[in-house]
Amino acid sequence: MTMRLLEGKTAIITGASRGIGKAIAIKFAEEGCNIAFTDLFYDDIAKATEAELLAMGVKAKAYSSDASKFEETQVIVNQITADFGSVDILINNAGITKDTLLMRMTEEQWDAVITVNLKSVFNFTKAVQAGMLKQRSGSIVNMSSVVGVSGNGGQSNYSASKAGIIGFTKSIAKELGSRGIRSNAIAPGFIITEMTAKIPEEARKQWEANIPMKRGGLPEEVAKVALFLASDLASYVSGQVINVCGAMNT
Repeated sequence: MTMRLLEGKTAIITGASRGIGKAIAIKFAEEGCNIAFTDLFYDDIAKATEAELLAMGVKAKAYSSDASKFEETQVIVNQITADFGSVDILINNAGITKDTLLMRMTEEQWDAVITVNLKSVFNFTKAVQAGMLKQRSGSIVNMSSVVGVSGNGGQSNYSASKAGIIGFTKSIAKELGSRGIRSNAIAPGFIITEMTAKIPEEARKQWEANIPMKRGGLPEEVAKVALFLASDLASYVSGQVINVCGAMNT
């Protein structure tokens, strides 16, 4: 029998009730990983995802957590460590959008996106750091975006948060590399999720026309790259940003 890539490991995945986060959780569970995932509310969607993961024969638990809150994150990570024994992988996936042109953007829209998208990465990475340093191993994967690499009109807050994640990722790779801890980022392009489903069809077609592969990506396609980065297949890969965008951003 082939050894599964993440057998016996534990991953924390933020914002994993649906979309890309859920796809990563399922892909990891297929590879034998125990899953602790967070979302803002422990609602029916989170419960359904939790049940789906448990049915795959791994240990799985959903936690209600506001990833943008520093103290709350520390408490949640301590609880997860107590429940699961250790944390081997962190996937910082929680994120929101509040898109509008800069001239119309309010301070609240700027602060909300920076706090949820960027500060949450700081909060969770800082919280798992002590345990990973102790075990001298760990893989951190941060969800950035192609707009964090190239920018996008009407998304200055989102682009800034995702660009900040890239700078943070590279810095942590340099800080923690000597302790066997790797830090990488994924920059998805146009991925078909509930979030992008809200975009009008005409705009969606225009997006797809500009993608060399002529289609949006699937959450599962992002999950496969996360699996690579989380596993020992990427044992000498750190400080990198991998675009998953169908050649939209090259």
